[in-house]
Amino acid sequence: MRFNPFTKNNSTSKKNKAASWGLKIFASIGFLFLHIPILFIFLYAFTTEEKSYQFPPPSYTTKWFAVVLARNDIWQAIRLSVEVAAWSTGLALILGTLAAAAVHKAKFFGKEVISFAVILPIALPGIITGISLRSAFSMFDIPFSFYTIVIAHATFCIVTVYNNVLARFRRTSLSQVEASMDLGANSFTTFRYIILPNIATALLAGGMLAFALSFDEVIVTTFAAGQQTTLPIWMLTELIRPRQRPVTNVVAVFIVLITFIPIIAAYYLTKGTDDVMGSGK
Repeated sequence: MRFNPFTKNNSTSKKNKAASWGLKIFASIGFLFLHIPILFIFLYAFTTEEKSYQFPPPSYTTKWFAVVLARNDIWQAIRLSVEVAAWSTGLALILGTLAAAAVHKAKFFGKEVISFAVILPIALPGIITGISLRSAFSMFDIPFSFYTIVIAHATFCIVTVYNNVLARFRRTSLSQVEASMDLGANSFTTFRYIILPNIATALLAGGMLAFALSFDEVIVTTFAAGQQTTLPIWMLTELIRPRQRPVTNVVAVFIVLITFIPIIAAYYLTKGTDDVMGSGK
């Protein structure tokens, strides 16, 4: 029997191709599983049916877009959600960065316990966080308002910034910081020209995630909002009502389209930055 040295290689190549096709198929299934519900939101934003979701929709219309643009309660809810998310993200960027810097630089007993305590709010169920915050506000006679929502959202937004910045600190060499200090730069100058450029993309990623988490938070907001109505609470209330359900889908379409802008911006701003770690980009 004549030995063929390429037989084994051909068999291995066929197995690799089969595995590659299998991965592509399962990846496609996962992609469809994630995005088909979003496509249904777009589809039912144009349906003429007000009370139920029939498939396929009986007919299509654009009248719900005009209804959304004319409703002041929707715009007020969007404005409140954006303001809360912006303030919560700002607090998270400041406090989360300071906490990450302190935990990374300092060496003390119980350091891991402190780090665990910082990330605990996002690990707890939202209803536990909401009840504890509501109890604290009531104990100190703090009236429920815009500021109580910001405080409540900041508790878990800090965690996202903290995790991103701490991970970046651990991957960044301290030699540049030491060189800057040796050359006579003060702490502010070193932070501005050395530390901040190296953690900028981590701040961007953490800030975007914090903004997104705050913008669509429902459970914690329910306990801290009082009479305030954010956009997620408004959407939840509208879904319960058996009329004009396409209005909620139209609002969801606007939110999806708007969120594409920061996602695309963050993608291009952070593209390739893993290869230039420590170079100040």
